[in-house]
Amino acid sequence: MNDPGAAQAVRIVVADDHEVVRAGFAALLDTQGDFTVVGTAHDGIEAVRICRELAPDVVLMDIRMPGMDGIEATRRLSEADGRPGFDEPRILILTTFNLDEYVYDALRAGASGFLLKDATAERLFDAVRVIAAGEALLAPSVTRKLISEFARTRPAPTPPPSALRALTPRETQVLRLVADGMSNPEIATRLIVTEETVKTHVSRVLAKLGLRDRTQAVITAYESGLVVPGSRHA
Repeated sequence: MNDPGAAQAVRIVVADDHEVVRAGFAALLDTQGDFTVVGTAHDGIEAVRICRELAPDVVLMDIRMPGMDGIEATRRLSEADGRPGFDEPRILILTTFNLDEYVYDALRAGASGFLLKDATAERLFDAVRVIAAGEALLAPSVTRKLISEFARTRPAPTPPPSALRALTPRETQVLRLVADGMSNPEIATRLIVTEETVKTHVSRVLAKLGLRDRTQAVITAYESGLVVPGSRHA
């Protein structure tokens, strides 16, 4: 068991309507010294309540739950209601299929990534650590597949929001490459700059657009029409 008082422990809530699944994930996560499972929830309503009470760092959120599903729960937690002292938790969507039809909606609602329920223990641990560190859990190949599968089924993109005009030409270029599913090292190679420079550009893009992470940047790039599904950018 881990030490709940550990200074760097990642505080986690597990939300799933199946008791065995909830208990299994919680027990597995509690084997890690840098994790603390502070609560579990059987539906979205309970997940929102528990998260507001316990302020976890990461939520493992199932999509299909009774009462309030994981998408609506994710949306409510991501909005944070403007309440002082409430930090929005990072939300890791649990799904049965690699391209669950609701995953895209969950990402739009504010999730930072998704994980298959049959993932290995090590993959689960890595995913929680990645999310807790503020990164998006979408590998480049997954980004490409996800966007190509779902973006074409969405309504026509709206004109780019005014916030995009605040980006420099280089920042806009970096955003397009991120939306193409390229990693920071790949972008650095493409633009002939250092990886640290790319990280700086990505950070500035997120700050200017008021976005949480890389996943939200991808969604914004496609929904604004800045990037067209199937296109590639130099």
